[in-house]
Amino acid sequence: MSIKSELKKCRICADRFAATETQHRPRPVVWFRNGARILLASQAPGARAHASERPFTDPSGDRLRDWLGVSSETFYDQTKFAIVPIGFCFPGYDAKGSDIPPPRICAETWRDRVLTYVGPTQLRIYIGGYAQKWHLKTRRGVTETVRDQPKLDPDVFALPHPSWRNTAWMRKNPWFEAMVLPALKTRVKEVLDA
Repeated sequence: MSIKSELKKCRICADRFAATETQHRPRPVVWFRNGARILLASQAPGARAHASERPFTDPSGDRLRDWLGVSSETFYDQTKFAIVPIGFCFPGYDAKGSDIPPPRICAETWRDRVLTYVGPTQLRIYIGGYAQKWHLKTRRGVTETVRDQPKLDPDVFALPHPSWRNTAWMRKNPWFEAMVLPALKTRVKEVLDA
């Protein structure tokens, strides 16, 4: 059985998800293949991605594609982008309607195997604090990690989550749109055009 088939059948968080306000069942969103050029390491699928079984099928995805400078067709081409979240399933909402963090057991169970299957990529993009902490082994916050972008490997980018909830963050940090996004779009284009 392939890793993708095995992952699609994963139910290790069934009890955890049943206990959330959404009381949903696991539905891993699997969007990667061996040999992809760019790794998008994100947090976890949202409710819309859970329903569609396709990552970033929401306004966050629209914003992310704009940040990357790519069309939907390019974004969803698995030879170009491997989308590997920390949690492969929608984690659900708490009683206040807030997102629940991705369960660590998902990353501990699947991450190394999936990344080995995907293989080396030309560009790695870590989206949000959970992905940055996991991959960059940092305890720093998103703002500091993203601001130190020039100190990272030129083939590594750290981004805030593209959620509408981060619109205020973007207004407070205009350097992100002025400096990070142009560099990101340039690097993505270079990798995809190679």
